[in-house]
Amino acid sequence: MHFYTTVLHVFHMFFGEGKDLNSGQMVARAALSFFLTLLLIRVAGIRTFGKKTPFDNVVIIMLGSIFSRVVVGASPFVPTMVACLVFVLIHRCLAWVSLYNQRIGRWIKGEPFSLYADGRVNEENLRKARVSMKDLQESIRQAINEDNFDHVKEIIQERSGDISVIRKL
Repeated sequence: MHFYTTVLHVFHMFFGEGKDLNSGQMVARAALSFFLTLLLIRVAGIRTFGKKTPFDNVVIIMLGSIFSRVVVGASPFVPTMVACLVFVLIHRCLAWVSLYNQRIGRWIKGEPFSLYADGRVNEENLRKARVSMKDLQESIRQAINEDNFDHVKEIIQERSGDISVIRKL
């Protein structure tokens, strides 16, 4: 029992409790939060920050929001860390399930849309994807450094929201 109270006392000395934190305690919380966030990102998988899909952005936004509460002492340290772990584990589980279940994968990650193919713009998919003709032209300029559709086979809005241009051979 004495060991437990000593550890608890040292923890409170370095990390404080509640909103009445001094600068050193906030710095300690920020440093620990940084390393715990890094650990959680490793658990979630590097793709969480690499792809920036809406599915992945949920974890990014929520971790940032929740961890900020830890640093300033607005929420208790350990339960808040556990909440972050739950977000990351749910993300990882849903990503895993979406590998094996196409329906869940489409629901979580979305579907690509063909916006232009074989000389024709798909107006219905443009509306679904909320992409304008100016957006298509911008994508062509960025992808193949041209200003028209002459050398374009297909334009696709990917599940990530990025627009891919496939050049004619």
